[in-house]
Amino acid sequence: MMTTTMTMVMTGDVMIVAQLPVQTPGVDWVGLLPVLFPAAGALLWLLVRSLLPSRLASARLDAAWTFVSAVAGVIAVVVLWQRDAATDAFEGQLVMDQTALFLAGVILGSVALVAPTLSSYCKRTGVASAELCVLMLLAAAGAVTMAAAADLIVLFLGLETMSIAAYVMAALNLRRLESLEAGLKYFVLGAFSTAFLLFGIALVYGATGSTNIAEIGDFLANFVLLRDAMLLAGMAMLLVGLGFKVAAAPFHAWAPDTYAGAPTPVTAFMASAVKAAGFAAVIRVFIEALSLRADDWQPAVFALACATLAVGSLGAAVQSDVKRILAYSSISHAGFILVGVQAANDSGVSAVLFYLAAYAVIAIGSFTWLAALSGVRDDHTALDSLAGLGSRKPAAALGLTVLLLAQAGVPFTSGFVAKFSVITAAVDARSYWLAVVAMVSAVIAAFAYLRVVVVMYFRDSKEAAEAATKAAADTSTESKPAIGLGAATVIAAAVLFTVVIGVIPGVLESLSSAAATGL
Repeated sequence: MMTTTMTMVMTGDVMIVAQLPVQTPGVDWVGLLPVLFPAAGALLWLLVRSLLPSRLASARLDAAWTFVSAVAGVIAVVVLWQRDAATDAFEGQLVMDQTALFLAGVILGSVALVAPTLSSYCKRTGVASAELCVLMLLAAAGAVTMAAAADLIVLFLGLETMSIAAYVMAALNLRRLESLEAGLKYFVLGAFSTAFLLFGIALVYGATGSTNIAEIGDFLANFVLLRDAMLLAGMAMLLVGLGFKVAAAPFHAWAPDTYAGAPTPVTAFMASAVKAAGFAAVIRVFIEALSLRADDWQPAVFALACATLAVGSLGAAVQSDVKRILAYSSISHAGFILVGVQAANDSGVSAVLFYLAAYAVIAIGSFTWLAALSGVRDDHTALDSLAGLGSRKPAAALGLTVLLLAQAGVPFTSGFVAKFSVITAAVDARSYWLAVVAMVSAVIAAFAYLRVVVVMYFRDSKEAAEAATKAAADTSTESKPAIGLGAATVIAAAVLFTVVIGVIPGVLESLSSAAATGL
């Protein structure tokens, strides 16, 4: 957008008045709505909450505002999806194409699913609800920015906005030392990975002369680098930096302790929205900007996928805490998503997007279930504490069973369709050994999920009574809370979505295919 400004210059006794052109960025405010709703919602609520009398403030109000802000963002995504072409939201720096809109829908939808459980959880555990809700909306705004970034600098800014908010959220449960430890580990290793990412961006800029994603792709299409050591080093550092963000082995060390120590709704947000944003960055950098150098980065992604699948599945199989089982499970799922990334084609990207949407719902449902039954200190998550749950809380046990079977990839669930899609993409790309590793990993991980189901339904009454006695002792004189209405609604919605998409996957498949083609 071109505007003019009046400039006056004194030369002796003569005043010269000139009109000089001023370049201002063109902004499509409608295109920016998926970012503006969570960002403005966070800032506005921070102001309102600071001025609101304490007698009027409540955790329920905080959760409701978070839900409304996220749903407003989802509605904006739906409206923008109807446009025929990608929306240049901010002078070529943020582009709302169908890939960005799909991922924005996953991120904002994850916030909307997590929000109903925040009120009861914060009241029970003493976590500050206003701070948690504001930080979650700010993290979502950063995550959507990552998904729509058309420049590596903008992608970095979105990533840091999301990450800094996530570091603080992980440490918000001040009553648990594990939560503070989780936040510290996440921050230290996250800062370490940020250094790699910045060095990678600098080296790619040095090799191609641009940080714009489209211009990097055009440069590689039109020029042949005879000395490409700088570009290769930049790609390696970018892969390391983003590997930390998606918890890919061997850069996963922060994930099990952070997931286990963070407040459980925050863990649900990290396993869904943060993971989706991390893979959005991977898609933008490697599939869009560096697709012509896929032969250089595919072997590295192949190795990362194999290592991540092995660490995630084997780690989950030996845990004795349900939250840590789900944490290692999240690492395993990151390995499956990397299988789709390694394919480096439209079917692979489509499979990745489908997987991110399906897993986000499964993860939120699983962690919401855990948050509702984890006790007043959010630490009652030992596997033995679930003994006899199938008879004591049959509906809750059935919901978790469905979600665990979906994570295992049992047919007629969305998890099966997601895993089948990424493995098919690997076969289409002739990565047969990677497909074999993925299938073997799925079998190993299934053992971990079935252990939980066996404890819930087949532990004998004596062991169940001992577990109940131990649970009562662990939670002092306070009884474990029942699953509230908000958590029950989220779990029911997650189970319904998982089964419906498993039986009728066509709707989500068509959306993910359209998003992959739009890239």
